[in-house]
Amino acid sequence: MSKVHNFSAGPSILPKEVIDACVEGIQNFSGTGLSVLEVSHRGKEFISVVEETQATLKELMGIPEAYEILFLGGGASLQFLMVAYNLLETKGAYLKTGVWAANAVKEAKYMGNVEVVASSEDKNYSYIPKDYTIPADADYFHCTSNNTIYGSQMQSFPESPVTMVCDMSSDILSRQVDVSKFGLIYAGAQKNMGPAGVTVVIVRKDILGKVSRQIPSMMNYKVHIDKETMFNTPPVFPIFAVLQNLKWVKKVGGVDEMQKRAAARANLLYDEIDNNPLFKGTIAAEDRSQMNACFVLNDESLEEKFNAAWKAAGISGIKGHRSTGGYRASMYNALPIESVEALVNVMRNFNK
Repeated sequence: MSKVHNFSAGPSILPKEVIDACVEGIQNFSGTGLSVLEVSHRGKEFISVVEETQATLKELMGIPEAYEILFLGGGASLQFLMVAYNLLETKGAYLKTGVWAANAVKEAKYMGNVEVVASSEDKNYSYIPKDYTIPADADYFHCTSNNTIYGSQMQSFPESPVTMVCDMSSDILSRQVDVSKFGLIYAGAQKNMGPAGVTVVIVRKDILGKVSRQIPSMMNYKVHIDKETMFNTPPVFPIFAVLQNLKWVKKVGGVDEMQKRAAARANLLYDEIDNNPLFKGTIAAEDRSQMNACFVLNDESLEEKFNAAWKAAGISGIKGHRSTGGYRASMYNALPIESVEALVNVMRNFNK
């Protein structure tokens, strides 16, 4: 079978050795003779998986002791509501930088007052707003670190006078982040951490228990913490797969190495986009994502021929989101730079 260069926006590419380890776990988990798909989530073997996954993530991200790590279902979309359920008492402040950030705003409004401190919707989410003020009377400030659909990324985070919450679904583990600046970080696993089905929540315990409303058990972070992320049956296999991926990240050099690789991939592709007269980027240069590079053909009539060229080269998953069109090359942690080189070669040859 010929090489496939997987630029899927998610669920995304995983390292081959991670997939191999998952296959082994499906066939014989931890020497039990059982598949990880059929073991008890309360058995000592799986509890050790949860504990090792938490410990490895703490090590890789430098997560302080004051934080708890939860593995929940429902995707990042459930967190849009869960964050507000647990934290919104008077007002939530939100930065609106894309579809998922807009969905977070929408869900939070079910729980109370929401102030959008800045938005890039006026220019089709093609930039990250700057010079906004976070209100000091807000219960928290919510931002989305990487805009998967449109291809923008927060290159830095503001100094917030209130608890900062961040959806890091599509760039977690790709760069160093000072976790202590945040009260809560959440991320769907299916970009940089593992397969779809589990969402990681990193929460500082002292921000909880401040709202006056009653919170249903499944929506209550404190309940999940008290039950050691086992309030209900957790997503067993996705957690196991996340652990295999975290081991791989650690083995190859940790988040520092992921950051170097991300910069190398992004620089190579954006350089071609900027210098090839057939293409142009769609995001303000200073706000370009290292995870999702979005671009278009200057002449749309060439799309059919370009599509044939990249498909012939074994490239998969670069069509833009259905709402935007164009192209989107998602370059998550496991994507080798050779795949970016293959795409760049197609672009260069197409120009010739």
